[in-house]
Amino acid sequence: MAKHHGKKYRALVTSFDRTKLHDIAEATAAVKKNATAKFDETVEIHIRLGVDPKKSDQNVRGTVLLPHGTGRTVRVIAFAKGDKAKEAEAAGADFVGEQDLIDRVKAGFSDFDVAVATPDMMGAVGSNLGRILAQKMPNPKSGTVTPNIGNAIRDIKAGKVEYRLDKTGIVHTIVGKASFEQTHLAENVATLLDAIVRAKPSAAKGTYVRSVTLTSTMGPGVKVDPNRVKVTAATS
Repeated sequence: MAKHHGKKYRALVTSFDRTKLHDIAEATAAVKKNATAKFDETVEIHIRLGVDPKKSDQNVRGTVLLPHGTGRTVRVIAFAKGDKAKEAEAAGADFVGEQDLIDRVKAGFSDFDVAVATPDMMGAVGSNLGRILAQKMPNPKSGTVTPNIGNAIRDIKAGKVEYRLDKTGIVHTIVGKASFEQTHLAENVATLLDAIVRAKPSAAKGTYVRSVTLTSTMGPGVKVDPNRVKVTAATS
């Protein structure tokens, strides 16, 4: 079904050249200008990479701590016991437990954004919640399975985001809020792109960063020049 946009969106689309390729500063300024909703819109980034997502040696996945956070309040649950449970609580986890928390999630509890776990809890978590947690399943590659659970929780609360390639070869993630200062939003974008450039698989051939688009929740997409991105990110 075709998506129908309202008058405000169509007016924003015609207010600037959507085919122009911008540098990061220009793009973040445009996104902020176009975020005219009555709520604080989330700013998203969509990066098409020149890799084959079907090949394991070309997978792109990792985490990065955005210098100015995401602007979101992230709800974190932690599967831990003993001293590690206390560490998780002290770090700000919203819910901490072991079998009791597993049972709660199995019963339908889903009021959380990220799940973390200590390695000794992953056997029980995986066997009981594999299908239920799905994309939220704690994973060592995303830093959510770790003995240093306190540090992991603090980083997530401070603005650590995960980036991962989808089946179409695109990375989608958030980089802040429209209310952020333009320079802060630009620094978040540059930091994320730097991490993705550094994560380039050695098996990737040809152009790595194919396209970059910034957009707010209700606003039109703004294109970033991928050639300028690679120079900026690689030298930042």
